[in-house]
Amino acid sequence: MVTVTTSQSWFSRIGGAFMGVIVGLVLLVVGVGALWWNEGRAVNTERSLKEGAGLVVTVPSTAVTPSNEGKLVHTTGTLVIADELTDPDFGISAAGVHLNRRAEMYQWVEKSESETRNKLGGGTETVTTYTYSKEWRSEAVDSSGFQEAGHDNPPMAVESTQIDAPSGALGAYTVGENVLSQLNDGAAVPIRPDQQDAIREAGGRDVTVSNNQINFGNPASPQIGDVRVSYTAVPAGPISVIGAQAGDSFAPYQTKAHDALLMVARGSQTAAAMFKTAQDNNRVMTWVIRVAGIVGLMIGFGLIMAPIGVLADVIPFLGSIARLGTGIIGFVLAILVGFVTIAIAWFAVRPILSVTLLVVAAVVFFLFARYGRKKDKERAAAAAASAPAAT
Repeated sequence: MVTVTTSQSWFSRIGGAFMGVIVGLVLLVVGVGALWWNEGRAVNTERSLKEGAGLVVTVPSTAVTPSNEGKLVHTTGTLVIADELTDPDFGISAAGVHLNRRAEMYQWVEKSESETRNKLGGGTETVTTYTYSKEWRSEAVDSSGFQEAGHDNPPMAVESTQIDAPSGALGAYTVGENVLSQLNDGAAVPIRPDQQDAIREAGGRDVTVSNNQINFGNPASPQIGDVRVSYTAVPAGPISVIGAQAGDSFAPYQTKAHDALLMVARGSQTAAAMFKTAQDNNRVMTWVIRVAGIVGLMIGFGLIMAPIGVLADVIPFLGSIARLGTGIIGFVLAILVGFVTIAIAWFAVRPILSVTLLVVAAVVFFLFARYGRKKDKERAAAAAASAPAAT
């Protein structure tokens, strides 16, 4: 563990705060752009899914009907992958769509905790404590920038990878990467101790097999640089597909709303169920991006108003009060700008929702302005009461 104390002057903080204003303005542009794009994406996706639900034709997977060429079709069946997948480095094989090798190395990991204190005069003092632990990580941790020497990580001797089946059969249909890539639910591949000699020969290093893992080193007492490898395989089995029939295969179906439909689901699902799931996913994604966009606006407004807090930090408690005020203002402005952007983007296709959002934004603005006027009157009344009486 090592502790580092750094100081920053008031003038330096002011310069950084004004540089942050530029970043804040960029975030505002990005946030508004993301919200606008998201609403357009949501509308197009909803239209495409409704269009597809009205056009889709359910066909058997046992035969390919030439008259359905180019049409949006739905079929179910059992996906079959002809050959097992094999990791060429260690000779591990499994049946399935994808074979995933997960390699982890025992490494040093640096963590830091910082505490910043405001000082009289506007400067700050930051105390950062760095701690070090040994952990299994699937990605190489770069130790060259560690604060304390003596915690060096070697390069990873083995890396994670994925082996994919090039194609499969769904009854009379041939499915390619565009379908197979949408199947990702893996299950553990057992590694038997009797495979140890073959693994050692393939890997070229002394290894042991335990806990369903290939271990380079002693798994009971790992050392920095030790590696462990495990496998998962995505099985074949029953699936459902919606897409444009292209010969004896499937391709994305281009809708009038300019979206491409190619959907894959586990099990035997009806077309209606698959489209409902897609609509639900579209709504969830829309709200996730909305929240992210509004949070981005809040951060942007916060950065733009950050110099106010820094200027007030000459007396620390005044800076805290100023940041509380700018935080509230930033929150209100982000809600207003976000709702107005969403409302305008939806106006052409969802006028009722658009008007509702604009009304909500107007109410928020009215309440905020009313609160501000009330505070101004209270301050004026307090100032008048404290003024000396005229003689």
